[in-house]
Amino acid sequence: MSATRVLLAGKEDSLAAAQAVLADGGVIAFPTDTVYGIGVAVHSAAGIERLYAIKGRDAAKAIPVLAASFEDVAEIAETNAAAQKLAQVFWPGALTLVLPKRPGLPQQLSALDTVGVRVPDHPVALALLAALGPMAVTSANVSGGADTSTAAEVLEQLEGRVGLLLDGGRTPGSAPSTVVDLSGEQARILRAGPISEAQIQAVLGGESLS
Repeated sequence: MSATRVLLAGKEDSLAAAQAVLADGGVIAFPTDTVYGIGVAVHSAAGIERLYAIKGRDAAKAIPVLAASFEDVAEIAETNAAAQKLAQVFWPGALTLVLPKRPGLPQQLSALDTVGVRVPDHPVALALLAALGPMAVTSANVSGGADTSTAAEVLEQLEGRVGLLLDGGRTPGSAPSTVVDLSGEQARILRAGPISEAQIQAVLGGESLS
């Protein structure tokens, strides 16, 4: 097992290094506005399988997708009016929306007909996604382990398991994103997080969430 390469985020060669790792089906770790994440190119089935192996993650749990913009999200998932309303208010930000996935995505990404999508509010993550395209991303920890807010915490759990770690300092958030399912007739909160039910209700016109 080779050591994880660590680069300071924002260095001139960091994007090129990340692109090289992803092009080879490898995994990179980087900061987001919530916690550190590990990610691969969204269309890399082999890379997604590596994410599951690195974390020891249950294969029945889907991997979310991060993108640089709502337009990029629309290439991954079928958006709707509710998604557009929430995206206008909370993206970039700590809100994951579950939507019907578009054809052509690897089956390993989600065994369901849906996919979780988000635009993160962090300069390192946004620069990566804008340059390299949407990525399948999950938290940078082993399943059941503590969420990671610094590069050192990532290495404590995943040293040697990821090809590249971009050190962007401590993440501004400490909890994973709020997850809202918009794939059915009514919005449903699947995971509580930084954005509250009341905030979501306010944007969606006060409709109750199931």
